[in-house]
Amino acid sequence: MWPRPVFGRELREGLGRPARVRRLAGSPRSRVWRAELNGADVVIKQVVGGPDAYSRFEREVAALRLAARADPPVAPAVLGVDADRCLLVTEYLAGGAPPEDWVVGYAATLARLHATTTADDVGVLPEWQPPTGDDVGSFLALARALGVSTPVGVSAELDGLLERLARREGRALLHGDPCPGNDLHTADGVRFVDFEQASLGDGLTELAYLHIGFPTCWCVTAVPEALLRRAEQAYRSAWRDATGDEPEGDLVDECVGWLIRGDALVEKAHRGREDHLAGIPGGDWRWGTVSARERLVHRLGVVVRITDGRADLAGLRHLAGRMRGAMLERWPGLRPPPVRRPRTV
Repeated sequence: MWPRPVFGRELREGLGRPARVRRLAGSPRSRVWRAELNGADVVIKQVVGGPDAYSRFEREVAALRLAARADPPVAPAVLGVDADRCLLVTEYLAGGAPPEDWVVGYAATLARLHATTTADDVGVLPEWQPPTGDDVGSFLALARALGVSTPVGVSAELDGLLERLARREGRALLHGDPCPGNDLHTADGVRFVDFEQASLGDGLTELAYLHIGFPTCWCVTAVPEALLRRAEQAYRSAWRDATGDEPEGDLVDECVGWLIRGDALVEKAHRGREDHLAGIPGGDWRWGTVSARERLVHRLGVVVRITDGRADLAGLRHLAGRMRGAMLERWPGLRPPPVRRPRTV
C-alpha cells in the first residue's frame, strides 16, 4: 500500500492540501495519485526506486517545462514541484479510448513535442545515446549462434551506421518512452505524460517507434502499412508547420539502430546489466504483448523491408533476412505482434 503524498511547506502554501486522494497505476519507479486541490483535479507523481530517482525527477520536470512551449499543448501543465521529495504536481487530463487511426494524431503531436526545443537548449537535458560497438558485436555474435554466416562487408556497414548515428546533432525534445499508455487521447488532442527518460536528440529516433514496434514498450504493435504512411506524413507535416524545415536524420538508420540494441528486449529496470541478445538462443521470456524472440523476429522483418534499395546496408539486409528465417525455422511457434493497439491502463 502506498502512503498518501506529503506536500512540503512550499507546495502547501502555493497549492493547498490535497483532498480526495486516489491511487493511480504506477510502477516500481514511481507513485501516482489523482487528487483535488482547491476543487480542481490534479495528478501527483513521486519518483522513487533506485539511486537515479532524483535525476529522473529532474529530467521529467525539465522536459515538461520545455514541452510547455507548444501551443496547443502536448503535455500536462506543471503546477508545482517539491524537489526534496521528488514530487511533481500537474494538471489532470482525462484520456479517452484511442481511435482506430490513433497513430496519426500520435505522430503529429510527437512532432510538435520534438519541435519545442532548439540548439539553445543544449545542456538542459542529457543527449540521446545511440547504439555502440558492443551492440554491434552482440548482434553479430547472435547471428553466429543461430548458424548464420555474416556476409562480407556487414561489419563495415554497421560501423558506418554507428558513425552516422553518433554524429547527428538533433536537438529535438525526445520523450524517451513514447509508448501507448504514455499518450493520452483527450478531447483536445493527444498529450504525452511520463517524461522520466527525456533527452535531446534526433526526432526520427522516436518516429521509428511506429515502424520497429515500440521498442522500449511492453505493448509491441505492428502498425499496418497504410496507417504507417499516414502517420509518417502527419509527423513530417507537423514538424514543417512548427519549424519551417524538413525533419533531419535518417529513419532507416534509426530502425536499424533499434534492431541491434539488446536492451530493447527488456523493460527499463533490466537494461544495462547484461547482453540480452546473447540470451535469445538459450531461452525466451515474455514482456507484454510478445516474447523476446517474437520482438526480434518482428524487428528483423521490418529492417529487411525498410532497407530495400539501400546499397550501404545491402549486406545487413541479407543478414537480417537469414537470421529471421533461422529463428522461424528453429522456433516455428513464434507469433507476429498484434496489429491493433492493446488496451492500456
